[in-house]
Amino acid sequence: MGKCVSDYGCSVEAALDVIGGKWKGVVLYHLLEGKRRFGELQRLMPGVTRRMLTLSLRELEEEGIVHREVYKQVPPKVEYSLTEYGRTLEPIILSLRTWGEIYMQKLKRSEENALAAQAK
Repeated sequence: MGKCVSDYGCSVEAALDVIGGKWKGVVLYHLLEGKRRFGELQRLMPGVTRRMLTLSLRELEEEGIVHREVYKQVPPKVEYSLTEYGRTLEPIILSLRTWGEIYMQKLKRSEENALAAQAK
């Protein structure tokens, strides 16, 4: 049986259970632009293993966030896209991207300050 409402202490815990982890948010970000094949996603995410990408896509599909379209052809073609429900995550993913850019700038400044302090 799946999760129950009572399994969560709060709604943030429930949301992070579905889209949390290192790779799910990145998958969702890349699917914002439209359909992607598995190999495309793997090229866009060089740090992810094949197994972890497969697992992330399966879990997002089970939650109704990602749609997996299998085309009956040889060789088989599979495309992933966001469902209508998955599209509701767009403002959240874009906000995370913005926050991440600010955070990376902060890290860069800290690194530059540390290097400058070492040079003195």
